[in-house]
Amino acid sequence: MSMKFVIIIPHYNHNGTLRRVAEGCLKKNPQVAVFDDGSAVSPEIQLSGLPVTLVRFKKNRGKGAVLLDAARWAKAHGFTHLVTIDADGQHRHQDYPALERLSRSCSQAIIIGKRKFNKETVPLSSRFGRAFGSFWVHLQTGKAIQDIQSGYRVYPVNILLALPLWCKRYAFEVEVVVKALWAGFEVREKEISVVYPKNRISHFSVLKDNLRLTVLNTYLTIRSMLPVPHRQYAGKGRKIEKRGYWEVMIENLKKPNSASKNACSAAWGIFCGSIALPGIRQVMLFIGAGWFDLNRLLVISFEKLCIGPIIPALCIETGFFIRHGYFLTEFNLTTLGRQFLSRVWEWILGSFVLAPCLAALTFCFVWLIGKIITRGLHAQS
Repeated sequence: MSMKFVIIIPHYNHNGTLRRVAEGCLKKNPQVAVFDDGSAVSPEIQLSGLPVTLVRFKKNRGKGAVLLDAARWAKAHGFTHLVTIDADGQHRHQDYPALERLSRSCSQAIIIGKRKFNKETVPLSSRFGRAFGSFWVHLQTGKAIQDIQSGYRVYPVNILLALPLWCKRYAFEVEVVVKALWAGFEVREKEISVVYPKNRISHFSVLKDNLRLTVLNTYLTIRSMLPVPHRQYAGKGRKIEKRGYWEVMIENLKKPNSASKNACSAAWGIFCGSIALPGIRQVMLFIGAGWFDLNRLLVISFEKLCIGPIIPALCIETGFFIRHGYFLTEFNLTTLGRQFLSRVWEWILGSFVLAPCLAALTFCFVWLIGKIITRGLHAQS
């Protein structure tokens, strides 16, 4: 596929740094466009004499809305990839070639410029925000993205226009990464330098934008917990096509690690369902499934197998045996009523022994079944 890059500079009241940023970009790529998001004063004077395209909106709508409009504009003008760079001067144009090279090697991946943070010059709020954002993305996707907030990126135009995106402001940059990973696209990072000028202007609203990020992360986390598969996409040239669930399932089963991943998913469900930590085990279930990118359908299905009296009863018997050296055989008002607190303690104690054992047995069983299925699918193909 022939790749054509355009540098997009989203701009809003950064007239003091815009020209310098645009001049630097032109040194690396002659295709530069400034998308002004309703600044108080038009940046035409600052850009005077520079061969850049200026697209100006009357009202401020947010960075996400600007980037989606930029993607539609880029598609109409024959560009395949957007390179976004902030207008505040924190990014260096010298890092552009490395981002473009990485993008050319994986054309259907979003490339993020991972900022190299210096503790002495980078604000604590920026360092904390990056770490906090990375935690949530890892939880929601199972993928480790170290700089979810960086605005220096390369976007394939067709991916931006295919994904169902609804955030219009800064939260857009989080949403697009999470949904791209869910859809089956790659997200890669390349280390870049970063400069924080003393008089740097930031339009990030501590109250409003943090509230928007909180709402978004709540939605993404809840959605990631549901045992409903995410819609998968595949890039074919400049087109993005939806993939059928059956096609994706068969392809996943053919992967070398599919048997191990499914076995881990089932084992984690059994472990969380067996452990005697009501309430806490549900948190463990979903955090573990998200953090390790497990098969949520299998995790929840196997956890449900532990509902009922059998597993708790086995745990109580195990705990009773550990405490007394023999099994509980009398079930009456005394042993189940007056000694209720003792049974609860034995349930907890026994579950810490039984849960790992049941998880290990489940792993072996599901792994064996998975290997048999995988071998059969490979034989058919």
